[in-house]
Amino acid sequence: MGIFKRLSDVVKANINDLISKSENPEKMLNQMLIDMNEHLIESKKGVASSIADEKRLERQMKENLEKAKEWESKAMIALKAGKEDLAKQALLRKQEYANYHNELKPQWEAQHAAVTKLKDSLRVLQQKIEEASRKKNILIARAKRADTTKKIQQTMGNMKNNNAFDVFDRMSEKVDKLESEADALAELEDMSADGDLESQFKALESSDTSADLLLEELKAKMEDGGTNNQ
Repeated sequence: MGIFKRLSDVVKANINDLISKSENPEKMLNQMLIDMNEHLIESKKGVASSIADEKRLERQMKENLEKAKEWESKAMIALKAGKEDLAKQALLRKQEYANYHNELKPQWEAQHAAVTKLKDSLRVLQQKIEEASRKKNILIARAKRADTTKKIQQTMGNMKNNNAFDVFDRMSEKVDKLESEADALAELEDMSADGDLESQFKALESSDTSADLLLEELKAKMEDGGTNNQ
């Protein structure tokens, strides 16, 4: 189980280091998954080695048991042949292999139990890494949204602190004033144009009236002159 304790310590250390140094959540999460998968590979190698040890113990245990059975069979053959001394020797060899088997059995059982736990832990670890991989994109999207919101709020704060909105409001008032002044000038210009036109017509009318009067005066004068000549 020591390999998983080491893995946990290393992953925690890497996570804390990444969080303290990284300003890019996407890079941090990608690097975390790379590190976790690398340690997962190392853990698999450790579990594979433990499985190999279990199988070696199991094989040795079975071999010694088979040897014990073989020597017991040989002792029976010797006994049937009336060779008790040979049978005793065979039984001693049988007991020797049986003792080896009995010594190896608890070691194998302990190793088997440990390997079972290692397999379970490795399976859980792999599931967690797969889950982290699935969550990565969601976390990255959330981080991007949070970063965008933060930038917007910072921009709004800077504009507020710099009275940027007040400047726009004042500029809007100034533009409104300029537009009103321009409209007023245009209206005055129209009125001036209308006045000139009226004065021109009045002058024309006045000119026509004066000419009529002069013409009438001339006619009257001519009539007076003609009368005097008679």
